[in-house]
Amino acid sequence: MNASPAAGATGPDDALYFLPLGGAGEIGMNLYLYGHAGHWLMVDCGVTFADESIPGVDLIVPDPVFIEQRRDKLLAMVITHAHEDHIGAITHLWPDLRCPIYATPFTAAVLRIKLRETDFADQVPIIEVPLGGDVEIGPFGVGFITMTHSVPEPNALVIRTKHGAVVHTGDWKLDPAPQIGAVTDEAKLRRLGDEGVLAVMGDSTNALNPGRSGSEEEVRKGLAEVIAAQPNRVVVTCFSSNVARIHSVALAARQAGRQCAMVGRSLWKIMEAAQSTGYMTDLPEPFVREDQVGYIPRDKIVLICTGSQGEARSALSRIAGDSHPHITLDAGDTVVFSAREIPGNEKAIGRVQNALVAQGVTIITPDDAMVHCSGHPARDELTTLYQWLRPQAVVPVHGEERHMRAHAALAEAGQVKQTLIPRNGALIRLAPGPLEIVDNVEHGRLALDGHHLVPIGGEAIRDRQRIIHNGAAVVTLVLDRDGRLAADPRVALLGIEDAEDQADSEAEVADEVRSAIGALPRAQRNDDTAITEAARVTVRRTIRSWHGKKPVTEVHLVRL
Repeated sequence: MNASPAAGATGPDDALYFLPLGGAGEIGMNLYLYGHAGHWLMVDCGVTFADESIPGVDLIVPDPVFIEQRRDKLLAMVITHAHEDHIGAITHLWPDLRCPIYATPFTAAVLRIKLRETDFADQVPIIEVPLGGDVEIGPFGVGFITMTHSVPEPNALVIRTKHGAVVHTGDWKLDPAPQIGAVTDEAKLRRLGDEGVLAVMGDSTNALNPGRSGSEEEVRKGLAEVIAAQPNRVVVTCFSSNVARIHSVALAARQAGRQCAMVGRSLWKIMEAAQSTGYMTDLPEPFVREDQVGYIPRDKIVLICTGSQGEARSALSRIAGDSHPHITLDAGDTVVFSAREIPGNEKAIGRVQNALVAQGVTIITPDDAMVHCSGHPARDELTTLYQWLRPQAVVPVHGEERHMRAHAALAEAGQVKQTLIPRNGALIRLAPGPLEIVDNVEHGRLALDGHHLVPIGGEAIRDRQRIIHNGAAVVTLVLDRDGRLAADPRVALLGIEDAEDQADSEAEVADEVRSAIGALPRAQRNDDTAITEAARVTVRRTIRSWHGKKPVTEVHLVRL
């Protein structure tokens, strides 16, 4: 194709395209584009979480440069559900996109709460779509299909163009008793299958897992049994967005003759969104606030806490580290982890659990009792969906390589004619004709560094990573007009030596720098670049000979 949508300045041509900018080959950071008839439609705009390899960074967002450059062709953003990996980047990227946002009521409520922390909240047009509703957005007809997941109002999307219907599943499962919200709209999915489905872009998270993912009804029973059996204070940690799980804990607490508290800001925000849209209105009594917990006997309280993934600033991490202002745990108390670890969070979770165990706290995880079920479809559920939809093609997304390949193999075994494993940045033509990658567009990741978005591979992040591994050195040189040292070099070593050795080492490095500057030819002593480089190389060579490390080295040169 000579004039691809990636190369063209006016947007996609009359074919139908799918372009993942995040969420393909990874779990999280979902951002997908559909292109047709000169326009683009965005589905979801999420974050992923950084690990220790990117120091000082908590969140990572997709780089939207491709669609930023075509902002006048971006019609809208459609959100499938209210999880951070699907909506978390909106507060960071919307000012560069400035498009209307379509969402069902609960997701819209969560988004409005998040936008309150920005200075552009009143500029964002949020269009609420009723459950099961349909909207026309330029050349796209978009229908919302009620699914079940681990948050209220998860939606699959059917996106219709003149080429046919494609289904973007979002995150989903088949839960016959989700406890909060409606069950999956099986009838609508079956009707779509009868009408004909061109392609499915589908959740791959649990494509390696046999059977089914389980029901919140089973978890509700398991939590009630576990909480009733504990003699002392009980903490349950789960994702704050799992409103059904919060509801189950509150009911289990009441059944056990206990009050229920919520500890963590995100829990209270989710509760605000839930109750404003008609959920969680049947609670037996209001939740206790964290500053009131100390007035309630330890065997008469259940605490719901943020921090199931070991997040450093979460309520549970602070409790485990004995730094929470209101909550402490004693030997004989119990912490229930009502969540599975997200890949990459194992170390952080292990640190929190070890700290709790060291205090004599009992840990209960999904390996010990029925206190969690996944929100994503296992293999039997994927098979059922494809029996209903009977798509011509499947494009697995929302999974690592192994998940997407397992998903593709399962679809092919179910008589799906064609599958394609995407990569972020791969422009895929869905129709007319067979699936085909026709281009690769500019894409990447941006790190939220403080209040600013910076490239993951940018100089600031690279320098910080080098400093973590190699330390840093700062050299100050004062030279006269003839290029001679007017004072002894000053050297500061950071993260290289222990305190008792640092002064001696800095003096030795300064001597080496003095010798190197003195050995320069007269012409080079009047060349700032030559002097700076001589000092830098000398410091790095000296430190490397001592410690095998090459510190990030900064030379400050002052001429009198």
